[in-house]
Amino acid sequence: QVQLVESGGGLVQAGGSLTLACTTSLRTFSTYAMGWFRQAPGKEREFVAHIMWNGRSTYYADSVKGRFTMSRDDAKSTVYLQMNMLEPEDTAVYYCKAVDFGGIWEYWGQGTQVTVSS
Repeated sequence: QVQLVESGGGLVQAGGSLTLACTTSLRTFSTYAMGWFRQAPGKEREFVAHIMWNGRSTYYADSVKGRFTMSRDDAKSTVYLQMNMLEPEDTAVYYCKAVDFGGIWEYWGQGTQVTVSS
């Protein structure tokens, strides 16, 4: 059974930083593209960031571009989301997602709460 486990969430003041991690049990992690999504109360889940399987390309939502950085460590089967200059609008449950190279299999983590106080 594939598991994705997010960690690193918490409470932080506006302007602060947090680093989220998503550790997976994927045996062929290096062949998976990974993404971060978030869902605020009463809102739809939205895309935050994406990194290709080879780690060479990353993509960000406009709302986080320049503040968030996504990276991966294939040796640890883990992706990270470095979040700087956090704003109250970043408050949400953050989820990671894995999609295999063929786009057939996808897996989600259980989420980690990020709360930014003003």
